[in-house]
Amino acid sequence: MSGSYADKPWLALLDDAQRAPIDPDDSLVHALRRAAADHPDRDFLAYFDGRLTYREADALSDSVAGHLAARGLERGERVAVLLQNSPLFVLAVLGAWKAGATVVPVNPMYKSGEMAHVLRDGDVAALICSDRAWQTYLRETAADSPVRIVLTGCELDFQTRGDARVLNFERLPQAADADDLTAAARAGHPAPGGRDPGPSDLALISYTSGTSGAPKGATNTHGNIMHNAERQRTGLPLPEAPVYFALAPLFHITGMVCQFGACLTSGGTLVLAYRFEAGVVLDAFAEHHPHYTVGPSTAFMALAAHPDVTREHFASFRIISSGGAPLPPALVEKFRAGFGPYIRNGYGLTECTAPCAAVPPAREAPVDPDSGTLAVGVPGPDTLVRIVDEEGAEVPFGEQGEIVVSGPQVVPGYWRRPEATAETFPGGELRTGDIGFMDREGWLYVVDRKKDMINASGFKVWPREVEDVLYTHPAVREAAVVGVPDGYRGETVKAYISLRPGAESDPDELAVYCKERLAAYKYPRQVEILPDLPKTASGKILRRELRTRAHDSQ
Repeated sequence: MSGSYADKPWLALLDDAQRAPIDPDDSLVHALRRAAADHPDRDFLAYFDGRLTYREADALSDSVAGHLAARGLERGERVAVLLQNSPLFVLAVLGAWKAGATVVPVNPMYKSGEMAHVLRDGDVAALICSDRAWQTYLRETAADSPVRIVLTGCELDFQTRGDARVLNFERLPQAADADDLTAAARAGHPAPGGRDPGPSDLALISYTSGTSGAPKGATNTHGNIMHNAERQRTGLPLPEAPVYFALAPLFHITGMVCQFGACLTSGGTLVLAYRFEAGVVLDAFAEHHPHYTVGPSTAFMALAAHPDVTREHFASFRIISSGGAPLPPALVEKFRAGFGPYIRNGYGLTECTAPCAAVPPAREAPVDPDSGTLAVGVPGPDTLVRIVDEEGAEVPFGEQGEIVVSGPQVVPGYWRRPEATAETFPGGELRTGDIGFMDREGWLYVVDRKKDMINASGFKVWPREVEDVLYTHPAVREAAVVGVPDGYRGETVKAYISLRPGAESDPDELAVYCKERLAAYKYPRQVEILPDLPKTASGKILRRELRTRAHDSQ
C-alpha cells in the first residue's frame, strides 16, 4: 500500500458513481430554474400542511429579488437572513441570490450583541428576519449598523396547521419601518436582469461560532456550494424526486448544503418543520416518508428517547447521516438495534462548505481498536486530506496530527480578515485545528479539537475518548468531558452527563465505570449530572459553556 496521502488510497472505497466527474450548475439559482423548467408542478417545499411547487418557489423568489433591487440593493451587497426552517428562509435566500447579493445566514438564537457584530463586520445592507425578532430587539440593533433595507415575515405563513409545539406565537401587525416579506414575494416582481451569480461569486458569509475571539465570516462561493451539493446528489442512492427532511437548521452550513442544496440539485422535496422538536419531527417522518436526513448525534439521541418513537418512523429512509457533532460508536449500534437504520458518520467544517469526508453508502465506518474512535468516513475523489505535524510535515498513516484539507469545497478565506486567512489557509489548504489520523485504507478518524486537549500530569487526554466510553453506559443520554484546574495534576478530567428517561445512576458509579475501562489518568475524577447539556442551535454540545461552569464552581 502506498505511503502517500496524495495517492488517495480512499478511492478504492468509493464506487463508480462516487468517483465519477461532476459538472455542477453555476449556482443553486440555476439549479432552481432547471428544476422549475423540468418539474414545474413537483413539490419543492413541504411545511406542515403547506406546499410550494418548483414553479411557485421560482416565481416567489424572483419577486423577492425584484423587491430588493427596487429598494436599492446592489449586486454584491450583503443580505442577512435570520429565520428558522421555513419557506420564508428559502425564499429569502434564493431571492437575495437572484438579486446578485451575498447571503449572511444568522442563527436565530443570536442575541443583540452577537447580531450587532455580524451586521457591522459583514457590512450588511439588508436584513430579512421574523416580525417578532425585528420588533423585540433587532430594530434597535440594526439602528447602529449599515442596514438600510428591512423585510420581516411571520413564519406562520405558507401553512395553516399552526402546530403549537413549535408555532406557538401570534402574527404581529406589520411594522411601519419594515417591508412585508410574504407580500414582496407575492407581488409578482420580475427578478432583476444581469445579476445571476457565477461559481466564483460569494454565496454566503458564514460566521463561525467564535470559540476564540469574535466570530469570523467564512466566504463560501457558489462553486463551493455546488460542488458539495452535486457530490451529495451523485453519491447517495436516493430515488428520483427524493424527499429530504431538514433536520439540521438551514442557516447552518450542513443544512444549507446537504439538505437545501442537495435537494435542489436533485429536483426533490424539502420538508421543513420550523425547528427541532422531537415529537414534531417524528410526526413529519410519518407524514412525509423522507428518504434522507442529516443531523447531529444529539438529535438522534432525542428522537430515540421520545416515548412515541417506533421503528416505523424510520422505515422510509434510504440514508441517514450525522454531522456537526461527534458520533459515538455506541449510539450507532443502539440506534440500529432499536430502529433499523445505520447512521452514517461525516466530517466537515464551515470553511470547507460542510462535508469533506463521509461514510460511503455501501460501507460501514470502522472503529479504531486502540482508541475506540469511530471513523468519520473517507474523502471524496476531488478532495485531499492530509495529517501533518506542528511544522506542517505529513505524518505516517496511523499517527496523529492536524487534519488539513484541500479541494473545490474549501473557501477562499475569511471575510476581510487577511491575517486570519493566511494563518488558516496557507497555500489555499485548510488547517482545521482538529487532531486526527488516517489509516492506510483512507479512513479518517477525528480525535478532538486541538484546544480541547486536557493535560493531566503531563498526559494528553482527549475528551472524545472518555465521552465514547460514557456513551456505552446504558443510563447515559448525553456526555461531555472538559478539563478543570487541579492543584496537583495541573488539570483533571470532569464529565457532565444527562441521563436517559427513566434511567438511574450517580456520579460515583459513572466514575467507576470509566475507571474500569480507561487508563488511570483518563477517567473523570469529577462527574456532574444535569437535566440537559447546553447545545448550539445545530445540536453541538457546548463544551466551552461547561468549561466555564466548571471553572466558576471551583
